[in-house]
Amino acid sequence: MTRSAVDRELPTAEAVELLKLARELASAELAPRAAKDEEAHRFPRDAFLTLGRAGLLGLPYPEEYGGGGQPYEVYLQVIEELASAWLTVGLGISVHTLAAYPLAAHGTEEQKSRWLPDVVGGELLGAYCLSEPHSGSDAAAMTTRAIREADDYVVRGTKAWISHGGQADFYALMARTSDEGARGITCFLVSGDTPGLAAAPPERKMGLSASPTTQVMFDGARIPAARRIGAEGQGFPIALAALDGGRLGIAACAVGLAQAALETAVDWARHRRQFDRPIIDFQGLQFMLADMATGVTAGRALYLTAARRRDAGHPYRAQAAMAKLFCTDMAMKVTTDAVQVLGGYGYVADYPVERYLREAKALQIVEGTNQIQRVVIGRDLVAG
Repeated sequence: MTRSAVDRELPTAEAVELLKLARELASAELAPRAAKDEEAHRFPRDAFLTLGRAGLLGLPYPEEYGGGGQPYEVYLQVIEELASAWLTVGLGISVHTLAAYPLAAHGTEEQKSRWLPDVVGGELLGAYCLSEPHSGSDAAAMTTRAIREADDYVVRGTKAWISHGGQADFYALMARTSDEGARGITCFLVSGDTPGLAAAPPERKMGLSASPTTQVMFDGARIPAARRIGAEGQGFPIALAALDGGRLGIAACAVGLAQAALETAVDWARHRRQFDRPIIDFQGLQFMLADMATGVTAGRALYLTAARRRDAGHPYRAQAAMAKLFCTDMAMKVTTDAVQVLGGYGYVADYPVERYLREAKALQIVEGTNQIQRVVIGRDLVAG
């Protein structure tokens, strides 16, 4: 299934135009530079500013603060489109939206008026600080601590696996303000230039080389109390709610990456000739491509179903976990099969499918491993 055959389900004419704009920017601004910037480990900060000024960085947030006021189902399809051109950018927008969620959903009117317009406009790029070196999936076991001193909180601790670490203008930070387990965690909106905040050198990763992932250290960083989001102890529910939406972002990214791999494989099979005919004429290869196309279409339907539950105000945590689980496992399979379709050419860096495969692996890990998604789904089944 090529891009022209994708049956988009968009609720309004405005949404159709937004997706058209995303596709044009992806084709003109992102796809031509993706391979070289990935090879050079070059973070595309300018691309996020371009997308912000085009109105694509704050689509699910209120228009009164400069956002797009769009339903999540529209936002996610835009993310998919951008991720199909360059996963670093699609994933980066998902991370930015995740980081903006606490402010947009739980900030005071004063906080939202002060910071949200620049957040949704791309002037301020965000990162999300939840995981720690020894507490990844067990986020409630975090040890980073924020101690109240007069009108500030003094923060000490280390966060790990932070996308945009060292590049972000703000960090949505979860830190411990008491020893009451999950009830002792508080959320803060931390400026990237805060004294005492520093990022370690980027991790050396299998893929997504243009997207920096670092540890972020807080060594006596003073955070004004005015930058606390919500009440003390409210941080863990905020973090979980943010992750529900973030997992849908990862699902959309996975579908976009798989769509790109599918298109590359189909195009190759149409033009590659063996035994005096295009290899797409061989039934065995057609079956492989058919399975790939079916997986992509099923993944898209699954994340859209979860998004519509979110838009309707219904619980969607289990559906978000299902979408993240299925779509990222599907992307891993589709990108692996795309390499197989291209044969030896698929294994070399002259063609993009080897990069797609390396990038797909990360999506099975971020925003909670796929084993954690199964835990979330299982708990929902137990609860009835």
